[in-house]
Amino acid sequence: MDEPIRDADAARRLARTIVSDIAAYNQAAVERGLSKDDLFLSLAPQIEEGRGHYESRVDAELLPRGFFEKALVDFLVKPFGYVSSPIW
Repeated sequence: MDEPIRDADAARRLARTIVSDIAAYNQAAVERGLSKDDLFLSLAPQIEEGRGHYESRVDAELLPRGFFEKALVDFLVKPFGYVSSPIW
């Protein structure tokens, strides 16, 4: 098994890559989830799979830094600001 990622920038990049893949492969579901205000519930399986992959690759000391959670906002919420949603 590979050594865990210990560099914060590399961990941040991995989180952004994983979440951007979730957004790219599930664009319609992201839009639907935002419009119905159930984004994180409707994409829970994909998000949890991505989080599991992220956590398996990154050193445990970096996990509390919240890189994965920030990536969720940066790639699953912000880019879809054009979607009519009750959250904004």
